[in-house]
Amino acid sequence: MSLAYLGLGTNLGNKAQNLHNAVTALQDETGRVLGVSSYYTSKPWGFKSENMFLNAVVLVETSLQPLDLLAKTQEIERKLGRTSKSADGYSDRVIDIDILMYDNRIIDLPDLKIPHPLLATRDFVLIPFAELAPDLIHPLSGKSLIELRDELIS
Repeated sequence: MSLAYLGLGTNLGNKAQNLHNAVTALQDETGRVLGVSSYYTSKPWGFKSENMFLNAVVLVETSLQPLDLLAKTQEIERKLGRTSKSADGYSDRVIDIDILMYDNRIIDLPDLKIPHPLLATRDFVLIPFAELAPDLIHPLSGKSLIELRDELIS
């Protein structure tokens, strides 16, 4: 079994319900959910929108390999109402699920990069992630999530 940390985000509809639905689907379809951070409100990142985001980080124990987990999270996004990933930028969405880390592996494939390449630049990811796993070490930087969070928000 592997440990995967997943970032969740939503800025359309009933945001708290969207996150709850995503956590339930992850529990049902990817493995056992071991932890969920607090929900964190954030401004849109990378695009303009009047809709604020609600974000969380989830820890899942899974038997799925990274590419299978990616396929399953994309399937869950579609089931929960996401029409498509934005090819030319970011946009409003019912749900977004990103693989942030998978064990302590480093993966660099065209369709999957782990740890998530923008992890250390996004407070809406680092704040809930550091809440859930403050001492977890980022495999590329060698820093703990709490250190990365403190560097970003200071």
